[in-house]
Amino acid sequence: MANKIKSVKELDFKPQGKVFPSPHDWRDVFIYFMLVDRFDNNQQNLPAYDPASAAKGRDAEQGRLFQGGNLKGIIRRLDYIRGLGANAIWLSPVFKNRREKNDTYHGYGIQDFLEVDPRFGTKEDLQELVRQAHKRSMYVILDIIINHTGDNWAYPGDLPFYYWKEAPYPFDFGFWREVNPAAGFQEDDAIWPEELQNLECYKRRGQIRNWGDPDEAINGDFLSLKELDIKKPDVLDTLIKAYKYWIAIADIDGFRVDTVKHMESSETAIFCNAVREYAKRIGKQNLFIFGEIVGEDQTIQSYIGRNSRVEGTNERFPSLDAALDFPLYFILEETIKGFVKPSALRERYEQFRTQYADHGAAGRYFVTFVDNHDQMARPYRRLMHRNPYPAQAVLAIGYLLTCQGVPCIYYGTEQGFDGGGDNDSYVRECMFGGQWGAFDSTGHHFFNPGNPIYQSIAKIADIRRREPALRYGRQYFREISGNGIDFGHPFDGKCTLAYSRILDNTEVIVAMNLDANARNDFITVDAKLNPSGLKMFNLMGPKKQVTVEQIGSRHAVRILLDGHEMAVLKRPESS
Repeated sequence: MANKIKSVKELDFKPQGKVFPSPHDWRDVFIYFMLVDRFDNNQQNLPAYDPASAAKGRDAEQGRLFQGGNLKGIIRRLDYIRGLGANAIWLSPVFKNRREKNDTYHGYGIQDFLEVDPRFGTKEDLQELVRQAHKRSMYVILDIIINHTGDNWAYPGDLPFYYWKEAPYPFDFGFWREVNPAAGFQEDDAIWPEELQNLECYKRRGQIRNWGDPDEAINGDFLSLKELDIKKPDVLDTLIKAYKYWIAIADIDGFRVDTVKHMESSETAIFCNAVREYAKRIGKQNLFIFGEIVGEDQTIQSYIGRNSRVEGTNERFPSLDAALDFPLYFILEETIKGFVKPSALRERYEQFRTQYADHGAAGRYFVTFVDNHDQMARPYRRLMHRNPYPAQAVLAIGYLLTCQGVPCIYYGTEQGFDGGGDNDSYVRECMFGGQWGAFDSTGHHFFNPGNPIYQSIAKIADIRRREPALRYGRQYFREISGNGIDFGHPFDGKCTLAYSRILDNTEVIVAMNLDANARNDFITVDAKLNPSGLKMFNLMGPKKQVTVEQIGSRHAVRILLDGHEMAVLKRPESS
């Protein structure tokens, strides 16, 4: 306890060194999301996974426990991530969880907001990880929680108490959880910083039962985790200072905010604005704060692209910079797999034209994804679960890399991870193998840059990096035709999905064959930008080129695509 920071009053907010500059636009960034415990354990001489020889059989209990991944392991795999084309990493929470619990490997049950969990490493390890990432022109995003703490205290009798709207509150307090018999709270006892050891910091209304009730969702406990009362200025101020501290000492580039829908919108905006202003003051001009808001576009819009009114005042503050794109997540998998026609996907983007003043810029408000660690829409399975078509993983990530938004890939997708089961541990396999490796294996790592999925994603990521239209352009879904006469949007899932990104005088056409069989369809292109007779080249490879044809008043190209093949078409620069 001698060197332990006990209070936010002890924090120094002066940066440790020169501040790494933010990206000008986060749409220039491709994010790689990992669970720290499941990524790499820094162990030497791990054998690579070979499906022909690796033994099968895991103990299901291991999936719920710490496996040994750590920050040093991530450092040694930065080049693997950079080779994929990703230039940012999003880390699951690294903050200290309760030491006596071996099942909070995910990091979302914080016991000390000012320390790194020793199972992941040290503050110095985090600082070195950020330094090494910045050396490679990569950014580091921390997953943070301001809605709740870990299970650091109990209700009376250590019994589960549940939310009841009519019940008088706050409920009675039971006791702080302590593991050290010494007098006073020691470093593994209760919660730190000490400002959060005040019982009045917590709403104490019991666990949420009805997740669809907005009041209950905001005021109840998230399972056994304890809801903070961030409407109280002292509580919110403590959290603001804690996270400013991590920017100061580790030069963090962004935050992903957990469980935003469970927090008051005014306090969310105050937090975001305070942290963002601090970052600007020290020279980090575009700190990125995006949030987890599980809902449709209407719900998400209340947090992004506008100022939020601070209740009881005339003050307004900007809230989140962006949100995880759950509306896309809810429909993308079934579209890519050809289970549904693409109309829902198309209609969602068409709404951007009325929802945002500049629909070309709408992508800056969304972090797009297809796999993640929770899998709300398809509990609990990855995109590739029981999927015989590896190329569909390329199509899914290829869509993220060529559509509007800040693309994000979940670790293991690039290796075809196909986990699925009756709880979330099945979509949280170990990249390093451990006792909970992918494909029901143990002890073999999956860091294989030669995997065809990895290589294809890297190629598409490089095209995105070179083509501004794929990052900033407006997006239009294109009508197609099988015979060159009858054009329309696809009415069947097994189709050619085609869309264009237009920026200034450049159109980039993306075509995906969502069928396992070859297709040879005409795709509409912009007639003003692409005159008849123009040659367009497939940026995915030099073998294919197509010629723009005039068909009535329409201009179109015809492209032959193998099953589940993707093409990215563009006119030569000099044309």
